[in-house]
Amino acid sequence: MEHPSPSPDLPLQSRIVDDKSPICIPFILSHVEAYERAAHPHPHPHPQTTTTTTPTKPFIIGLNGVQGVGKTTLVRALAEALQGREGLATLVVSIDDFYLTHADQLALAAAHPDNALVQYRGEPGTHDIPLATSVLHALANAQPTSIPSYDKSAFSGLGDRLPPSSWTPVNQPGQPRIQVVILEGWCVGFRALPPAQVEAKWRAPSRTLHSHTLEHLLLVNGALRAYDALTDLFDAFVHVDAADTAFVYAWRRQQEEQLRRDRGDGMTDEQVVKFVDAYYPAYELYSDGVRAGIFPDRPGCQLRLVVGEDRSVQEKVVI
Repeated sequence: MEHPSPSPDLPLQSRIVDDKSPICIPFILSHVEAYERAAHPHPHPHPQTTTTTTPTKPFIIGLNGVQGVGKTTLVRALAEALQGREGLATLVVSIDDFYLTHADQLALAAAHPDNALVQYRGEPGTHDIPLATSVLHALANAQPTSIPSYDKSAFSGLGDRLPPSSWTPVNQPGQPRIQVVILEGWCVGFRALPPAQVEAKWRAPSRTLHSHTLEHLLLVNGALRAYDALTDLFDAFVHVDAADTAFVYAWRRQQEEQLRRDRGDGMTDEQVVKFVDAYYPAYELYSDGVRAGIFPDRPGCQLRLVVGEDRSVQEKVVI
């Protein structure tokens, strides 16, 4: 699924004009401020009054950015605004750090040898959702935990989780309590579809779905249901979408061209197509659901930014 290559976002950061942060940051800050007001309706109790308060659940943000859109720049700017300008202890967590261990990924691939979607890390189903759920719930309850780290270069690019000794401890004694969590990733916020909808999309014209059997797509779809345990924790959601999701092919090709210029190592154009094709079925299945809104009962909590092929924002939608 993932091709063994350096981090995809970093080489192009200087070439991506960030017109997303000026839209995203005020949206998030307004929701954080409303959340804080609701959590602390009486911030200045009478000085003679002794109150006992329990730690407030941190404000949890889901951030989905299609690959190559400049998500790293946006996440960095948002975290700096929350941490630096607002003084809120902010933690950025990537869904990538919850990939299965190398051994578990090999076991998954061996259990479904004909299913190309789960032979390598990438698609829903290749993450350790029990671990992710445990960590996110600990954060939601202001409890001590540690954020895992994943080494994508291990095993010649197949990747592996680093040992717990290298994980990042948070909410530990003596540390500030995490007040804002940003969970980011290309598939963050995707929700499983009813099997009949998966079949309908599979039977309709598509770019990549026909490359896989319906059974194989349903396996990924079934695995995605467990991701709701993460999505349901979000207080706000940001979706950096593309006017045409197929832009990701050109964006990835540009990234690899930059890598070849800078480091002498990068995927060929043919390898880029194969790489993106491995992810694209999930875009075709689940993007419409994210665009419609992942919080059907909480209008106004999702921001959708639609970008053109030059990655500039063409449309802003609050859902």
